[in-house]
Amino acid sequence: MIQSHVILDAKGLACPMPIVKTRKAVKEMEPGEVIEVQATDKGSTADLKAWADSSGHHYLGTIEKDGHLKHYVRKSAGEEIAETRHLHIVSNEELQAILEDHAGNIVLDVRESAEYAFSHIPGALSIPLGELEDQMAALPKGAPIYVVCRTGNRSDLAAQQLTEAGFTDVKNVVPGMSAWNGPSEKSI
Repeated sequence: MIQSHVILDAKGLACPMPIVKTRKAVKEMEPGEVIEVQATDKGSTADLKAWADSSGHHYLGTIEKDGHLKHYVRKSAGEEIAETRHLHIVSNEELQAILEDHAGNIVLDVRESAEYAFSHIPGALSIPLGELEDQMAALPKGAPIYVVCRTGNRSDLAAQQLTEAGFTDVKNVVPGMSAWNGPSEKSI
């Protein structure tokens, strides 16, 4: 059994709330302490791992049982790094205008497969955040890539990953699908 110093109940919450609540709880913890984040959102695994990596904390792992997830993160022991945000963003309205006027743009949807299936931007490529590292080699490094998720948080982490991997024209779409008024389609 894993010893936790703090247990956070984030069950029933969707992105970005498990990260928001975890970030707040970790600020109150001592360096080296472990937080157990209980969640039901399947996307929270990739979200918490990416957040921990980007903020200098240590993602220990996730245990899944009966549809419930228990994520474990150890607070950094002083080597915590300031969280960064991807600098290049576009609004939903800007993306909609770009898609109407220009061909050759890639819309990369980093939400979980089920989220994508129920509603996505036509032509968007689905690669969930947790699979991005393994699949990014299939993307052209010089093409304009517009990264979208539900609220702009997962897409921010994905945009940072792509930029760090050498992609040169990456933009985070904010606020993302939660406020998308443009064309959408289902794949179910």
